[in-house]
Amino acid sequence: MPQDAKGWTRDEMAARAARELEDGFYVNLGIGIPTLVANHIPADMEVTLQSENGMLGIGPFPYEGEEDPDLINAGKQTISELPSSVYFSSADSFAMIRGGHIDLTVLGAMEVAENGDIANWMIPGKMIKGMGGAMDLVAGVKKIIVVMEHNAKDGSPKFIPACTLPLTGRNVVDMVITDIAVFHRPDHDSPFQLIELARGVTAEEVAARTTAAYGVALSM
Repeated sequence: MPQDAKGWTRDEMAARAARELEDGFYVNLGIGIPTLVANHIPADMEVTLQSENGMLGIGPFPYEGEEDPDLINAGKQTISELPSSVYFSSADSFAMIRGGHIDLTVLGAMEVAENGDIANWMIPGKMIKGMGGAMDLVAGVKKIIVVMEHNAKDGSPKFIPACTLPLTGRNVVDMVITDIAVFHRPDHDSPFQLIELARGVTAEEVAARTTAAYGVALSM
């Protein structure tokens, strides 16, 4: 995408999510755009990535030609390892998640509601592999960030008043990063606030493409 184009690319959305990482964090990345966050971890920051299928210490997302077909994450995507990587059972991996030992997770979503509900595991009538670990992640991880396109392919909003698809979790999302804006709420009793606009996007454009209620707290 040309630098003067409006909005963020998928890679830029991942880079924005990476700005929420902190030194020493243990982080789980969902499939899709969230996997790209691994390529934007600052070199001077120690962040340990975890996968539900039993891996701690995941390297950058491999480029084409660098993949190892025997090394995959929980979403069956090829990943890379580090000298410090360790492997263990998925039971131990989920014990980490359910025990509250993961600081942050970055997930994709099909819908996010204005009250923090998230729907990201199925569309009724379509074949799915299963619910995966998302339900455990939204229940056990300390901070939940959703990275998704702001609108579906048909143009319909994905940040909406109430989810219409089967829920993954209720009142769990802390931040929503889309290709046009960033929304955040300091706690689960507060409404989302629009805190950042993507390149070339106006607050009016965000409002026109969003049906969820939110406040505006943009830094001028």
